[in-house]
Amino acid sequence: MKKTSTRLADGRELLYYDSRDDAVRDDADLRPLDPVSTASEVRHDPLLGDAVAVASHRQGRIYHPPADECPLCPSRNGRLSEIPAPEYDVAVFENRFPSLAGDSGRCEVVCFTSDHDASFADLTDEQAALVLEAWTDRTAELAELPQVKQVFCFENRGAEIGVTLGHPHGQIYGYPFITPRTEAMLRSADAFAEATSGGNLFDDVVARELADGSRIVMEGEHWVAFVPYAAHWPYEVHLYPRKRVPDLRFLDEDARTEFPQMYLELLRRFDRIFGEGEPPTPYISAWHQAPFGELDGHSVNRDEFALHLELFTIRRTSGKLKFLAGSESGMNVFINDVPPESAAERLREVASK
Repeated sequence: MKKTSTRLADGRELLYYDSRDDAVRDDADLRPLDPVSTASEVRHDPLLGDAVAVASHRQGRIYHPPADECPLCPSRNGRLSEIPAPEYDVAVFENRFPSLAGDSGRCEVVCFTSDHDASFADLTDEQAALVLEAWTDRTAELAELPQVKQVFCFENRGAEIGVTLGHPHGQIYGYPFITPRTEAMLRSADAFAEATSGGNLFDDVVARELADGSRIVMEGEHWVAFVPYAAHWPYEVHLYPRKRVPDLRFLDEDARTEFPQMYLELLRRFDRIFGEGEPPTPYISAWHQAPFGELDGHSVNRDEFALHLELFTIRRTSGKLKFLAGSESGMNVFINDVPPESAAERLREVASK
């Protein structure tokens, strides 16, 4: 992999990740852009104890542009975009409309391919491996920023999810705090360790799923994928490396080599869940990595956290979505219409031939 760092016309950082060592990335951004002006603010809710990012400048972000005006496509034929090069492998840049900025964190966009009409599932193993390298490199870089306490790599796919740009891409958030979902995991893990004289909750969850077997979707030599026992979403898969590590930086070469095969197969199965002729399945794909800093006045024990990826869709059946209504939105109590065992069985049925 070759990494090249440059700047866009308004000063934002742009990075190219290339599979070729001889790639040259010296195309200048010729757009007459004004400096980026953001108004991100993190406010804490005294009742719930969580945080809300207020970012009014995001009201002006680009919304469902036609394909020939996509800002994530390469710059070609006189049309200038966020990526000045006429082609690229993987590109990462600072978001022009960030939810978090400055002392409030950082937001980046990750373009998986220059092909506007592709999806992550269409990538080759080599392309997916390069994206993994980019995620890992960005995790390492953002972890060094003093204001960042957690690095979150994710992809939103599909208009139903709320995606406003159709080009295959994801995002990376560098949060200035530990997110509520991760706090809950850490507290559960601490309680488990205390109750079991030092046991690891993440290891126990994976071991129980392997022993039960009914919710296992895929097994590799270095990764295992399963629908969790208490899945929140109609079709939800958790992908864990068999060797527990706190974040992407600590995956060994064997796990890195096998990841593209496992992940691409999962994404392709997701697109087959509802049968032939159905539109692509909308999904969220989220990496959970160990945070930094303190929780409840104590330093987080990062070595006890388990890196894993959670992949889920809000579509519960053909043409119907799972809406977060009264119980989910009002009380954060999920009601799942699809038994996890049935979801796992369906995901096994649609395996590639």
